Amino acid sequence: MNDIDPKKTYINTGLIVINVLFFFFLTAQGRTEYDMRMMLRYGACYEPLIVEEHQYWRLLTACFMHFGMAHLVNNMLVLFALGDAVEREMGHVPYLIAYILSGIGGNVVSTLYNLSLRRAVISAGASGAVFGVMGMLLCMVLRRGPAFSGMSLQRLVISIILSIYLGTVDGGVDVAAHVGGLICGFLICMIIYRPGGYRRI
Repeated sequence: MNDIDPKKTYINTGLIVINVLFFFFLTAQGRTEYDMRMMLRYGACYEPLIVEEHQYWRLLTACFMHFGMAHLVNNMLVLFALGDAVEREMGHVPYLIAYILSGIGGNVVSTLYNLSLRRAVISAGASGAVFGVMGMLLCMVLRRGPAFSGMSLQRLVISIILSIYLGTVDGGVDVAAHVGGLICGFLICMIIYRPGGYRRI
């Protein structure tokens, strides 16, 4: 295939647009903060439906759903701030693959964690995938240094720890999905990332 401009962040921009459009679609159906029946109908994670009804597709669809405008804005701001640099460095298709797998991985970890506590929780959000992007960036900084991102390893690690901590003090945050997405993003990046070696799809 022909080379695609590595400076353009087609995938990250597209992911943000999809999240925003899906949010407004859901908003037209009901109150995303309170209408849990509607959120379940359109793909939020819920352990009984995933495990007992084998509705595994929820592990993906939930990555594009948000409980209210603040939830959406917070995730999209972080994705916008970090995702462009990661996509430019990793490449378009590898970035998309890593993002999706991080989101699914985060939801898998969340599901298993809730099952271990014998509780059922309705959850959704791009946070697992966004933390996956943080994991990818951490991998890149470890392998290439801060030169390409302008962020030191120490600053990045502190930012990640602070983000996880802030989630633990908010009872409505799915910390398991955050940690799961972070780990998945880091491991996937370790496997598929080739510094300076990707410029084709």
